[in-house]
Amino acid sequence: MVDFSALAEQYKSELLNNVIPFWERFSLDKEQGGYFTCLNRDGEVFDKDKFIWLQARQVWLFSMLYNKVEKKEQWLNVAQHGADFLRKHGHDGNFNWYFSVDQSGAPLVQPYNIFSNTFAAMAFGQLSIATGNGDQAEIAKKTFEQVIQRKDNPKGIYNKLYPGTRNLKNFALPMILCNLSLEIESLLPEELVSETIETVINEVMDVFYSEEHKLILENVTSDGAFSDTFDGRLLNPGHAIEAMWFIMDLGLRLDRPELINKAVDITLDTLEYGWDKQHGGIFYFMDIKGNPPQQLEWDQKLWWVHLETLISLLKGYQLTGNEKCLEWFKKVHEYTWSHFKDQEHGEWYGYLNRQGEVLLPLKGGKWKGCFHVPRGLYQCWQTLEEIAKK
Repeated sequence: MVDFSALAEQYKSELLNNVIPFWERFSLDKEQGGYFTCLNRDGEVFDKDKFIWLQARQVWLFSMLYNKVEKKEQWLNVAQHGADFLRKHGHDGNFNWYFSVDQSGAPLVQPYNIFSNTFAAMAFGQLSIATGNGDQAEIAKKTFEQVIQRKDNPKGIYNKLYPGTRNLKNFALPMILCNLSLEIESLLPEELVSETIETVINEVMDVFYSEEHKLILENVTSDGAFSDTFDGRLLNPGHAIEAMWFIMDLGLRLDRPELINKAVDITLDTLEYGWDKQHGGIFYFMDIKGNPPQQLEWDQKLWWVHLETLISLLKGYQLTGNEKCLEWFKKVHEYTWSHFKDQEHGEWYGYLNRQGEVLLPLKGGKWKGCFHVPRGLYQCWQTLEEIAKK
């Protein structure tokens, strides 16, 4: 028998008493603004460069907590602290958001990465709900417009591939748009939201989904066909499973149970394929045909992959009652809490080797910030409470 109330309390307590206090204590740059994300195990700052998508994710996270958990002035202040830095230093003046800047805000890496834009839109959209600030809402809208304009050629002039030889499109952007379209829905015309949602559902569930393999491809050709190449055979189990809880949210919103059921099936099929049956945990990258992947870090176990999987499994169980979701949740929950949670210091580890040993003791860096751990804990807490009520 599963005690869903006790599990809900476990996730809630970890979020509010361990993870959030870590970022509040160590990440704020009180001299130059914004946040430090390169934090050692004990919270010590080991590098002061600032990565725009991680700055934006933290603004979103603290705004979301303020809007959905408790109207704590401290949380709003943390969000505003990052937003002020982003507004001043994060973009080129036309809401093309840089990839990274130095501590003072001077640009380091050009705005090649469209995910700086997607998370900036999320950040200012969520913050504007908290503050009612029209300028912040306008930044979210203009940034979203940039995303839509760039979606067919995300890297634009920064694309290093030779044009015309092997035109592939990547799963990550339609996946993020599933979530982003609901995140800033209140700021956008209804027609644009509906059109975006239908487009991304088709992309995620039909174009990138391989009926033959029952798995989601990370890359397909520009016309949606399979490419028998390193990139075309690539499976990122974490991406695929994370996208499925976005799809479940959309299925619930649109009252389309068939969409939810398919998302649950894909979650379970991906987990079955991506689980390391020898050492436990979910692989980072795999080849859909079982060939050696080109990514040397393919067998690492990453924090975000496991947290996003927990969310999808809980939502799948909540919405369909599928017992396989619950069985897998118990397994992934046990692995995640026993391997990623730091028992001595705050926050969670991000990177394990295949055997489940800590590879890097950092709590934040260029790719890990204040996002997947707290968002995952929040989503699991909320879903577990809903299940417990039933």
